[in-house]
Amino acid sequence: MPILYTLNQIFRKFDYDWEVSITKQPNDGYRLAKEAVAAGFDIVAAYGGDGTVAEVASGLIGSDVPMAILPGGTANVMSVELGIPNDLNGACELFCGNENQARWVDMGQIGDRFFLLRVGIGFEAAMVKEADREAKAGMGVLAYLLSALSSLRNPPHATYRITMDGKVVESEGMTCLVANSGSLGRTGLSLMPDVKVDDGLLDVIVVRQADLRSFLAITANVAGLTDSTPVASDDDPEIVVEQTEKNLQHWQAREIEIETDPIQSVQSDGEMIEDTPIHCRVLPKAIQILVPTL
Repeated sequence: MPILYTLNQIFRKFDYDWEVSITKQPNDGYRLAKEAVAAGFDIVAAYGGDGTVAEVASGLIGSDVPMAILPGGTANVMSVELGIPNDLNGACELFCGNENQARWVDMGQIGDRFFLLRVGIGFEAAMVKEADREAKAGMGVLAYLLSALSSLRNPPHATYRITMDGKVVESEGMTCLVANSGSLGRTGLSLMPDVKVDDGLLDVIVVRQADLRSFLAITANVAGLTDSTPVASDDDPEIVVEQTEKNLQHWQAREIEIETDPIQSVQSDGEMIEDTPIHCRVLPKAIQILVPTL
């Protein structure tokens, strides 16, 4: 197995004693992380995509054991957010060497689940739902773009009733995001500059229909498509992001409840969960992640 060969070569080089466990079903990552903490391991590493990383991270909440992220799934947005190398060798060299530090980051909680990146309602959830596992395995992030274009044929639209730290607002749009991280999976591309992974707040963002073209353009840039892809009129991702920021509705809060009319699907860190209504809250400085030294 090439992954295990790479791990063995690097860990042997640094004289690391290590064990590996394989997840087979939902919640395995959470359970295995809890068991590793109880067994006294110094570091818990997660190899996989953002869903796997979030699940393992949830098992480390309340402990001082840091997590190492080894990118290996369809999307590895959190590794981009934190400046972690996006290849297995580079990520392993990072946390085995001396050029790393443990950084405290927030997590979000939705129901009995936890998330590192964001919760998406409406259009974004439809995009995740339509990108089946076979497509993601074969095309990676591109599967999300193709799914987005498919969902665009009959785009969802809803009224969002959002209660944030007791204050109620209503907004109409295509999708509503509750974000802990602002990264869109590519260096320099972010939902908004104010979205920070360690500010003790969650960001609520509503994308209206007028913003959808820019939203798709950002998705195309994340997927690494060429400027000729016919989903945006601008070929400069910074311009696209700037235009999108002007139109997005944005709030920050610690505790959030969202009701929708009609009921909509919900995704959390790339995994489909229960439909609306939802309740989210932030867990400030929930876990430590090994990142490059500043």
